[in-house]
Amino acid sequence: MAATIPGRAGDINARFISELGDYGLQWLADPRFLAGVGVFAAGFVLNIHSDNILLRLRKSGEADGDGYSIPRGGAFRYVSCPNYLGELLEWGGWALATWSPGGLAFFTYTAANLIPRALGNHQWYRERFEGYPPNRKAVMPGFL
Repeated sequence: MAATIPGRAGDINARFISELGDYGLQWLADPRFLAGVGVFAAGFVLNIHSDNILLRLRKSGEADGDGYSIPRGGAFRYVSCPNYLGELLEWGGWALATWSPGGLAFFTYTAANLIPRALGNHQWYRERFEGYPPNRKAVMPGFL
């Protein structure tokens, strides 16, 4: 069975980190590494916080007859899928922190997967809920 694209991106990522990259102790002070860790951490927090809002929404009983409602609070003020934005930030931060083709490949795959899903979710929300916030974007505040 042939490897999937995510598997290949993951393999490239692991191989670069373990064998091909040059990450001595000095890399821990490199601005690319420090910025990447910061972006990754911000994405991780955003992803977890957004997922928790969605979980609480389901448990709250605020949903319509089919079990759906408009998420509010946190980054949902700006985008329909802040959990996807968080994941994009995580892998963008990883790509920056590793400064590697594998990191870039994984970020690219993640973006190619999550951005269309976010656009579809955003469209679904707009069609489903008449009062959906009109200024809310799909995945990137003020842009997309």
